[in-house]
Amino acid sequence: MHVKEILKVKGQTLVSTAPDALVSDAVITMAKTDMGSVVVMEGEKMVGMLTFREIMRVLAKRQKEHRQGPTPPIADLRVRDLMFTDPQVVTPDMDLNELRQVMIESHQRYLPVVEGEHLLGVISFIDVARAVLDEQGFENKMLKAYIRDWPAEN
Repeated sequence: MHVKEILKVKGQTLVSTAPDALVSDAVITMAKTDMGSVVVMEGEKMVGMLTFREIMRVLAKRQKEHRQGPTPPIADLRVRDLMFTDPQVVTPDMDLNELRQVMIESHQRYLPVVEGEHLLGVISFIDVARAVLDEQGFENKMLKAYIRDWPAEN
């Protein structure tokens, strides 16, 4: 199985935001769409990713700082202040096992799929797990059919 096949099943809907958008608006979008990440776009170009991981890190840092004195609300921060600017990307022809290895090594749960300069979509850890489960289910059905149709010995 390849990344392009996972994208076909998942669909290529992209949830994106601008670098100057408020983090609070991005969080609302992520919650509303049940997505753990948004792609940060400047025009047609991907300039970063914002995931719940970056948001949680800032919240934890702010909590420590708050104990030492007042801090401005996170709602006033811009996406560019938190976004991950150099996400690992994958190609549509990448094999599923290679994709899993990249996710593990890069510690990224969300990987943009890029072909040349064109962003095709984002593959999540959940998408990979679902693809593996579907593939195993199909193989299981095929094996059961093969066993069921095996000629009986007389």
